[in-house]
Amino acid sequence: MQTPDIVLASGSPYRAELLHRLGISFSRHSPDIDETPRSGETPEVLARRLAKEKALAVAQHYPESLIIGSDQVAALEGSLLGKPGTAAKACLQLQACNGKTVSFYTGLCVTGLGKTETRVDNYKVTFRQLSAQQISRYVEQELPLDCAGSFKMEGLGISLFEKLEGKDPNTLIGLPLIELITLLNQRGIAIP
Repeated sequence: MQTPDIVLASGSPYRAELLHRLGISFSRHSPDIDETPRSGETPEVLARRLAKEKALAVAQHYPESLIIGSDQVAALEGSLLGKPGTAAKACLQLQACNGKTVSFYTGLCVTGLGKTETRVDNYKVTFRQLSAQQISRYVEQELPLDCAGSFKMEGLGISLFEKLEGKDPNTLIGLPLIELITLLNQRGIAIP
């Protein structure tokens, strides 16, 4: 059986960097979907739905390929934390997380060749008690403006945390590699 082409349904450089770690060839196609949460939708359900919608939207363009879709949703005390977009909003978001636990739900969907599977990985992050100056310095140094939760785990973000809980730390960056490897292996794509 010939290995199908793999397409990452994401424009995220962070997800692409994670997928490169697996040593597989892939292309990227950024899907155009409405990411607005639906009324009453939990963060976990939202992450699952968005990952699936992204994968299925891209699958229309690559019917003979295997498509990987992923989306991350952060929640603090039941409220969604989006991408801040500005340094001021990032500081406010981190101040709200100060000393609290934030749940990150990362949806994963692998679709193609007649089969679609979707999973959600949950990772919890407990923030340290941080001063306004620490938060401001962090945002100024790292500029996490395009990251849910206003931090970059792959960088200085680790300095913000007191405790991490979960199965796969890659979930915090946006692509649960442990689950992805399982799904790819089931499709006959051996990793390693």
